[in-house]
Amino acid sequence: QVQPVESGGGLVQPGGSLRLSCAASGNIFSGNTMAWYRQAPAKQRDLVATVRSDGTANYADSVKGRFTISRDNAKNTVYLQMNSLKPEDTAVYYCAAVVGPFNYWGQGTQVTVSS
Repeated sequence: QVQPVESGGGLVQPGGSLRLSCAASGNIFSGNTMAWYRQAPAKQRDLVATVRSDGTANYADSVKGRFTISRDNAKNTVYLQMNSLKPEDTAVYYCAAVVGPFNYWGQGTQVTVSS
């Protein structure tokens, strides 16, 4: 099993919170950067956040101050805590393991922000 597996998506009201999880096998998780992307209908897939193996995180401007990416190296799991959600955050969220020039993608999890 090389493909990461996401969980935690769902329907939430504007201003609400969700936490996404992504479990990956050790051979693609350990020592590699992990990333969250999202893709809204009819739009391109955009980078949301990355976290290096040492925990250094980076964010897209659109989510700074609202989303937090973190990783648990003992569990080979990366998280995306999403707060103050907006309707424009609605998308399929994908986890990716960045291994050299390649991304190993999860299957995605739907996040819908709507009242």
